[in-house]
Amino acid sequence: MPQLPISPGSERSIAAEPAPGVGASRFPGLGRDIVAGLTLAAITIPEQMATARLGGFEPQIGFFAFVAATLGFAVFGASRLLTVGADSTITPIFAGALAALAGSGGNLGHTAPTLALLVGVLLLLSGVLRLGWIAALLSTPVITGFLAGVSIHILVSQLPGLFGLPGGSHKLVSQVQEIYAQRGAINPVSTAIGLSVLAIMLVCERITARLPGALIALGLATMAVMLFRLEARGVAVLGVLPEGLPPRFSPDLGWEDFRQLLPLALIISLVVMMQTATVSRSFRDPDGREANVDRDFLGLGAANLLAGLAGAFPVNASPPRTAVVVESGGGSQLGALTAAALVLALALAGGALLAHVPEAALAGVLLCVAQRIFRLSTILTIARQAPAEFALILCTAFAIILLPIETGVAIGVGLSLIHGVWMTTRSQPIEFSKIAGTTIWWPPGEGGETEPVPDVLVVAFQAPLLFANAQSFQHGMLDLLERQRPALLVLEAGGIAAIDYTAAQSLLALAGVCRDRGIAFAIARVESVRARQALQQFGVVAAIGQDHLFHSVDEAVGALRPGASV
Repeated sequence: MPQLPISPGSERSIAAEPAPGVGASRFPGLGRDIVAGLTLAAITIPEQMATARLGGFEPQIGFFAFVAATLGFAVFGASRLLTVGADSTITPIFAGALAALAGSGGNLGHTAPTLALLVGVLLLLSGVLRLGWIAALLSTPVITGFLAGVSIHILVSQLPGLFGLPGGSHKLVSQVQEIYAQRGAINPVSTAIGLSVLAIMLVCERITARLPGALIALGLATMAVMLFRLEARGVAVLGVLPEGLPPRFSPDLGWEDFRQLLPLALIISLVVMMQTATVSRSFRDPDGREANVDRDFLGLGAANLLAGLAGAFPVNASPPRTAVVVESGGGSQLGALTAAALVLALALAGGALLAHVPEAALAGVLLCVAQRIFRLSTILTIARQAPAEFALILCTAFAIILLPIETGVAIGVGLSLIHGVWMTTRSQPIEFSKIAGTTIWWPPGEGGETEPVPDVLVVAFQAPLLFANAQSFQHGMLDLLERQRPALLVLEAGGIAAIDYTAAQSLLALAGVCRDRGIAFAIARVESVRARQALQQFGVVAAIGQDHLFHSVDEAVGALRPGASV
């Protein structure tokens, strides 16, 4: 999911500089990339396991998702730093829906890879069609509310693992009811393990993002299970994981699969696009190149296709793991590929090493992820500075919490678009006045003393002129004409970035009213290329005359005011 702007580290570690020598001169960044890959692997392994469990999959499926996604993005993506893999932002979106499909006779091992393939195709199309602008569809309050709702879902979904209780429903309210009904069976040892993992991760994060807190915590928890024989005290562990490659997945997308999964794939693709755009623009490549979001969409499309073919589930760009690569000094995709090689080796031959990892420890990892994406400081800031937009946070969060997450996301997108349209409709024509002793026309009360210019009305409209505000623009302009009854009306268009067909009809109607009343009508400061093209395309220039377009308001007033010669 597209997250709030990330502040990447401004300084790079120089600890990984290669020693002088032939290898260093040929591959000056090789040492840094390898160190970045080792650090990334240490952080990735526990997170991929935990995220896979969050989606209802075996932990090793998360490994294959990461490896496949990394290969796909390394070949087709533009960013040299961005990392991809199983992601806790999108996993709750599809986990419940896929579980419901599996409960109605579907096969989770089939529907999840199929969903990843659909997401991959949609992302490839987005990259080819250059749809990077879609990443701006969600406002910051809506994104913040979405993340808050997702964090609550993660929290509640991990409480059974934290308390040593059996999991059950994928619906949040039912999960809370089940936990409350089993409160007498809570295992305090499991709870202590999970909370200890959470505490260790939080402390490590405070020290440095490069410190693999999750791996350290999982290692200590596993040692505690083995040393104190905690399995005998009811602590659930992963057991020996299957080794080797995953079963071969053969895509078999029937019409019913397509019908059920396509809406979910569209929502996940939208979230992936927004989060990818945020990460790509927040972490610039070492050479300072501008982010190529559309090509990164191609990379995420390939990543999801390979993840699907590997029998995994949809994947996403990762802000925290990308930050780790940056802070570790990584400068290319070699760091991510190094991490992928280590993760693949663990998946192929290291299943026994994870046998005593307690499930409560993975719950602790995800609890840390949940608190990381709950943007409390942003929520408080918006509540203080923009109460109306704080309502968007609450509405989106409650929609995510109380409804199926994919429905909540759709509602969030709708709220964001409605909010944008509403802001546009609030724009009204503003009368400008001339600042005394200057050629500047300015909104009243802001530029100092003004001087009257008889029979001249200068009006500005400081928003794109579109269907959403065309009526209010026309009515506002006519009201000003009725009150002022000028001989000259000048529309100051410096703030009009675009004009659509509906708005152009309002301009033509205004020009007709001016013509009927003997009022000269001019348009000044049309700075937007799109707006100028629209005035030509929709016949506004032809209606008022090319000689009634001016570079400045003062030029228009000097040429067209009563008594002036054109």
